[in-house]
Amino acid sequence: MFGFLIVLVNCFSVHAQTAQKESAGSVSGKVEAYYFHMTVRCVTCKTVEAEAKKDLEVLYGGKVKFQAINLEDEKNKTLVEKLKISSQTLLIVKGDSKINITNEGFLYAVNNPEKFKSIIKTKVDGLLK
Repeated sequence: MFGFLIVLVNCFSVHAQTAQKESAGSVSGKVEAYYFHMTVRCVTCKTVEAEAKKDLEVLYGGKVKFQAINLEDEKNKTLVEKLKISSQTLLIVKGDSKINITNEGFLYAVNNPEKFKSIIKTKVDGLLK
């Protein structure tokens, strides 16, 4: 009985340490940007993607990963459900923090790309702290 108790305590301790590491990983995770889109896309939609991708590369090099994700592609279903996306969305994510800048993208990417870049910088810098 005593040996079983030691094994049980050891298993619990290892599980608790693993859970702490996973939790710390999600809190201190990398900043990622996702642009969720449909298969058929308008010029503005394509411009939002292109500007966001370019701005992130110019501002952060490879430090912030950017991915364009087709909402209608079945292989993306898990990520779409995890992030609770249902329509075109430009999202900046770090761990459990999600910042949606879709409206800003559609407002400024075409007509005021410098303002859009500034918004991206402000939002990402806030997550990099």
